Amino acid sequence: MTRPHPLFPYANKWLDLQNTTASWNARLRELARQHHFQEALNLYCQMLASGDSPNAFTFPFAFKSCASLSLPLAGSQLHGHVIKTGCEPEPFVQTSLISMYCKCSTIACARKVFDENPHSRNLAVCYNALIAGYSLNSRFSDAVLLFRQMRKEGVSVNAVTMLGLIPVCTGPIHLGFGTSLHACGVRFGLDGDLSVGNCLLTMYVRCGSVDFARKLFDGMPEKGLITWNAMISGYAQYGLAGHVLSLYRKMEFTGIVPDPVTLVGVLSSCAHLGAHAAGREVEQRIELSGFGFNPFLKNALINMYARCGNLVKARAIFDGMLEKNVISWTAIIAGYGMHGQGELAVQLFDEMISSGELPDGAAFVSVLSACSHAGLTEKGLYYFTAMERDYGLQPGPEHYSCVVDLLGRAGRLEEARKLIGSMSVEPDGAVWGALLGACKIHRNVELAELAFEKVIEFEPTNIGYYVLLSNIYSEAGNMEGILRVRVMMRERKLKKEPGCSYVEYQGRIHLFLAGDRTHPQAQEIYRMLDGLEDIIKRRGGSNDNDQESRNEELITGMGVHSEKLAIAFGLINTGPGTEITVMKNLRVCGDCHLFLKLVSEIVDRQLVVRDATRFHHFKNGVCSCKDYW
Repeated sequence: MTRPHPLFPYANKWLDLQNTTASWNARLRELARQHHFQEALNLYCQMLASGDSPNAFTFPFAFKSCASLSLPLAGSQLHGHVIKTGCEPEPFVQTSLISMYCKCSTIACARKVFDENPHSRNLAVCYNALIAGYSLNSRFSDAVLLFRQMRKEGVSVNAVTMLGLIPVCTGPIHLGFGTSLHACGVRFGLDGDLSVGNCLLTMYVRCGSVDFARKLFDGMPEKGLITWNAMISGYAQYGLAGHVLSLYRKMEFTGIVPDPVTLVGVLSSCAHLGAHAAGREVEQRIELSGFGFNPFLKNALINMYARCGNLVKARAIFDGMLEKNVISWTAIIAGYGMHGQGELAVQLFDEMISSGELPDGAAFVSVLSACSHAGLTEKGLYYFTAMERDYGLQPGPEHYSCVVDLLGRAGRLEEARKLIGSMSVEPDGAVWGALLGACKIHRNVELAELAFEKVIEFEPTNIGYYVLLSNIYSEAGNMEGILRVRVMMRERKLKKEPGCSYVEYQGRIHLFLAGDRTHPQAQEIYRMLDGLEDIIKRRGGSNDNDQESRNEELITGMGVHSEKLAIAFGLINTGPGTEITVMKNLRVCGDCHLFLKLVSEIVDRQLVVRDATRFHHFKNGVCSCKDYW
C-alpha cells in the first residue's frame, strides 16, 4: 500500500481555497456584468470577512465597480490589497488599476502605477489603458507623448490603441494629428476594423471635416448601424439637412434598420428643412418600430412638427406624453414662440415651473425669444431677472441677444445699448446683430453704424448684415452710405446666398429660386403675380418698402423674390380657403412682407411663411409678427 505524501492534506486545503475564491470571483463577475456595482463591492467585503483571499482574477471586477461608482478612495484601498497579495505585476490587474484611476479623474495616480511597474513599458494593454485614460480626461498632449513612447519602445499598436487615442482629436485644431492617426491605422493594417473606422469617422466630424468623413464612409467595405448613425449625426450637427435625408433613404434601401439615434438625427433635419411629409413618414416608422414611447423621439417630433408649421400636431404629442422633461417643455414653448403666440408660450413656461420642472438655460432662451417675438417686453425682462435671481443661472450671449431684441422692439434702443455694455460675458455677433435689426425698425442710423462695426468683427462674411445696413441707409436717403456698403462687399468678394422657397404639394417639393423661370408653370405664376400687383395698385395699396426691395435686388442681383413665386404657385394649384405654407431660407424682406399681407386679404386665405428666424401667419391683411421680425 502506497503511503500518502506528507504534504497531501495541505495540497487539498490549497485546492479548496482556490475553489472558494473562484466561486467569489464568479459572483463578482456576474454582478459587475449586470452593472450592480455597489453589490459587487459589498460582496468583496463579505469575501474578506469570510477569511477568503482575493487573487488576480478578483481585482479587475472590484476596480471596475469603483470606477463606475467614481470611488477613488475605495480604489486606493483596493490598490493596497493588490500590493499585499502580490498581484501587482499581473497585466490585467495593472490595466484595471490604471483604468480605475483614470475614470476617477486621478490621472496622476494612474501614471504613477504605469511608471513604477517595469513590466508596463513592454505591455500594449498597459499603454492602451493609460492612453484611453488621457483621452477620457482631455489630456491631448500626454496621450500623444505616450503613444510616441509606445512606438519608440517597439510595443505593437493594435485596434484598442487606436480606439483609445483617436478620441483625443476633438476639434479642428486636431485634424492634422487625426489624419496622421488614420494613416497609421492603414499602415498597421487596421483600416478594415469596423470599430476603428467608426471612430475615425466620428473624429473627422468632430474636427469639422465632414467631407473627409463622407469619403471615409463611402470607402468602408462594411457599414454597421453605428457607421450610418455617425455619418447621419455628423451631417445633422452641421445643418446639412438635405444630406441627412438623402443618406437616410440610402440606408433604408440597403436594409439597415434605423434605431432611435438615427431617427432623432433625421427628425432634426426634417425640422431644419421644414420637410413635413418626410417627418410624417419618420413618425410612422417610429410607431412601427415600437419606439413610440421613447422620450427623445417624442421631443424631436414636437420640435419637427412645430418647425414644419403644424403646431396643433406638436401640441397633441406634447399633451399625450406621460412624462415630460425640461426638453419637452422647451420644445413646445419654442414652437409657440416662433409662431408668434407668445402669450401661450409664457403660459406654458409658468405651467412648467408649477409642475416642479426646473428650467435650464435653453428653456429661458425659448421663453425670452417668445416674449421678444410677441412684444411682451415687461414679461421678458421679468424672466431675464428671475433667471439668475431665482434659479442661479448665469445668462449667456444667447439670453442677452433675446433681451436686446426685446428692448429694440419696444424702441428702447439706448437701454439695449447699455445692456450690451454691462454684459457679464463677451457680446457676440448675435447680440450686436439684434441691435442692428432694432435700428432698422426704428431708423437709428448712428447706432446702426456702431452695431454694424461690432457685428462684422464676429461675422465678417455674413452678407445679411451688409444688406441690413444698406437698407437702413436707403430709408435715410444716404446714398453715400449705400455706396460704401457695396464697395465693402465687392472688396471682400461677398455674395448673398441665393434666396429659395419651397412648397409641398401632392407629395412633392416645389422649389423656387429668386427670379426663377424654370418651373413648368412659370408663365401662370408670373401672370398670377402681375394680376395681384394690379389689384393692389387699383385698391390704392402703397408699399413704403419698395425701395428696400429694389435696393436689395441691386446689391444681390436677384429678381422677384422666391416666396412670392411659391405663394403664387400655391394659389394656382389649391382651392379657395386652403392654407398655403412656404419655407424660405432667408429673412423675408419688407416688400414681400407687405405684399403677402395684402394678398392674404385679397384672396381671403391664410398664408404661412417660415423664414430664417420665425413663422409669419398672414390673414386678412395682418401678420402674426405685428410687423416686427
